[in-house]
Amino acid sequence: MARLELNAVGKSFGPVRCAEDFSLAVEPGEIVAVFGPSGSGKTVLLRMIAGMFEPDEGDILVGGRSIVGAPPEQRGIGMAFQNFALFPHMSAQNNIASGLRAKAGAAEVASRVKSISRLLKIEHVLGHRPRELSNGQKQRTALARALIGNPDVLLLDDPLRNVDAKLRYEMRLELPSLLRRSSAAVLYVTQDYREAMAIADRIAVLVDGRLVQVARPEEIYARPASVAVARLFGDPSINLAEVEPVAAQGGLSAQVAGTPVRLDAADLAIVDHGPCWLGVRPDDLVISRQAGENAMPARIVAVTPMHEKAVLLLRFADGSEWLAALPQGSAMASAEDGVFVRFAPETALLFDRATGLRVGLSHRRQAA
Repeated sequence: MARLELNAVGKSFGPVRCAEDFSLAVEPGEIVAVFGPSGSGKTVLLRMIAGMFEPDEGDILVGGRSIVGAPPEQRGIGMAFQNFALFPHMSAQNNIASGLRAKAGAAEVASRVKSISRLLKIEHVLGHRPRELSNGQKQRTALARALIGNPDVLLLDDPLRNVDAKLRYEMRLELPSLLRRSSAAVLYVTQDYREAMAIADRIAVLVDGRLVQVARPEEIYARPASVAVARLFGDPSINLAEVEPVAAQGGLSAQVAGTPVRLDAADLAIVDHGPCWLGVRPDDLVISRQAGENAMPARIVAVTPMHEKAVLLLRFADGSEWLAALPQGSAMASAEDGVFVRFAPETALLFDRATGLRVGLSHRRQAA
């Protein structure tokens, strides 16, 4: 199998810049999720690799060979779309086999269709046309068609977006092992951060056509490169407060919602950055009835049950509001209660307020 490389790739449509200086390498058998909000350039990127568009700048290589300018059928690419894109007049079997018939004999095609359909648990619907298939069966048929030719590179454009919640959950569990078995270099586009974290070995975060961070899922959640990335991961979203850290007793301290709070800081150079955003995830907040060090007084404004957890809207004395996520059934789940809010200093993130970039890389807890 082959390595996929994108070197300083750029693409524009008139005045709209869809990709800029995009560089990324995907190893054989590796799954990289391309994650970002709608309009960030994810699908344009896949279509450049597949040959539907050509990049304006940069190069795209598969196995060390440039594929820019090569026709799609000569690129060694398999692709599955979010809308399935099945031929409506063909059976599932013929849809799966359609891309292979020009390259292999009838016996080999039949054998491969049988093998891939058994793997994806759709052998019982091979004679059905798309209108007779459920969305889950359509999704598996499209995936089988992309996999059957043993492509060097597999491009998946939000393939689970149009399937029901139960199947989406099941496929999140099944897809990683299935895709790694193919040994292809996989780019998996999604707008769902949970899906990206569940499926990918690494996540490439796109914002406005720019690659802003590439890292393991747990690292991106724990050490986002910027405020923009931090906001994209987590539900509820990260809490942010304007602070100006100062050196205090060998560490850092900041006023948060009118309360002096100690921050973890192995790198006191953070102070040199001046005004910062302090970020604390709702899951990292601890709610109690007792005052004490680092305890910020607040009032619970509202409680929203969310399956396995309850989300509390907290209002501090200065009028600012944060969200806390507590296990469902927690004793601190009553509106209008007065409480104290704490967080462990090592769970806090600091971002430069002018640039939005994270500062103090050394003090954040290590990702597993």
